[in-house]
Amino acid sequence: MAMPEARGPASAALNTWLGSGSGQRPASVMHDVRRAIDDSESVLDDDDIQLALFVLYELHYGGVAGVDETFEWNPELLEVRAEIERSFEAELRREVSQPHAVRGVSEALFELVRGDDGPSLSRFVESEASLEQYREVLVNRSIYTLKEADPHSWAIPRLHRGAKAALVEIQADEYGGGRPDRLHATIFARCMEERGLDSSYGAYADHVHANVFASLNTMSLFGLHRRLRGAIVGHLAAYEMTSSLPCRAYANGIRRLGLGPEASDYFDEHVEADAVHEQIAARDLAGALATDEPELVDDILFGAAACLTVDGNLWGSVLKAFTEGRSSLRMAVA
Repeated sequence: MAMPEARGPASAALNTWLGSGSGQRPASVMHDVRRAIDDSESVLDDDDIQLALFVLYELHYGGVAGVDETFEWNPELLEVRAEIERSFEAELRREVSQPHAVRGVSEALFELVRGDDGPSLSRFVESEASLEQYREVLVNRSIYTLKEADPHSWAIPRLHRGAKAALVEIQADEYGGGRPDRLHATIFARCMEERGLDSSYGAYADHVHANVFASLNTMSLFGLHRRLRGAIVGHLAAYEMTSSLPCRAYANGIRRLGLGPEASDYFDEHVEADAVHEQIAARDLAGALATDEPELVDDILFGAAACLTVDGNLWGSVLKAFTEGRSSLRMAVA
């Protein structure tokens, strides 16, 4: 991924340091990051802070062009990441209502998802979105979907027995079941290319708003910390449990727009797959983890609620822009 343009003091300080190649942290970096956090009204919606965290997490995925790979485990850089993560997690826990399981965790997850009645971008795409709006949806989705399943895979070595087996079963499908051409990220890339979009990772990082990064950063935060293994499991469960019907609506919308199977392939793939995954995720994954480690039940439900809240804010803002006749992006896409 190419280094995105800085959006404020935190991302500017990090970009300069990472580009310098020096493993020693300039004294100004932590000062600038703390100042950005202190001055922010909402870390979740702050372009500068979310971009900085996105770049820091990217060092654990595909990396950033021109940045030495040894930065991934640079202790001074990890201190900066931890500083941002503390404020990010604290705001998530303030903004996301903590659900509690009255009966089993699986039943609580189904109840939580049934209660999620936010505005539906997928229904808008199904019935009235234009080709340009559909193209913007792809751009907004590209930040996560071109690395689909990777953040949740961090949890695999942190689980045991039935929960591990269930997560691997889901992830095997996400990674194409041994077929490179059926990797979900690859299928999505073809959907982008069909619309003339650049499918290289991070190509549109400068175009999207903070809430796009916040969605992926939430997954990375949960996935990269063993203490949050309950939250990443709950996040995946909610993600899978809210995917099948919206994907059907997206696919219907794509056909309404007159596009062919190549354009709808990604969404068609998820209609049946995620109908199966939601049962595995809620019962075999989350249910098994709750049995193995009952002290994680609240975190499982917190992760699910965080998924619904953060992604609901993201896609709700895109829908709001469309219904107001505005672009959902920071800048136009060629």
